[in-house]
Amino acid sequence: MFDPPAAAAIYCLLVAAVFLGLWLTSDRRDHRRFETERRQAAFHCIRCDQLYTGAAGSGLRPCPRCGHPNARLRF
Repeated sequence: MFDPPAAAAIYCLLVAAVFLGLWLTSDRRDHRRFETERRQAAFHCIRCDQLYTGAAGSGLRPCPRCGHPNARLRF
């Protein structure tokens, strides 16, 4: 059906396509994960001195330990 050099070339192209597909899907997954972690805001509780994170759009967020509402840290 195929001569050996052509079959080897087709096999190599298929293997390369599979690795390229795996690389692209993992890269997209990692990029999505990085973006969700990057869009976090840092908060510091003035009552119990705990650092915690929350959604980036929130201005006030209660402390998970003591419940005191704290403003977002600005650098």
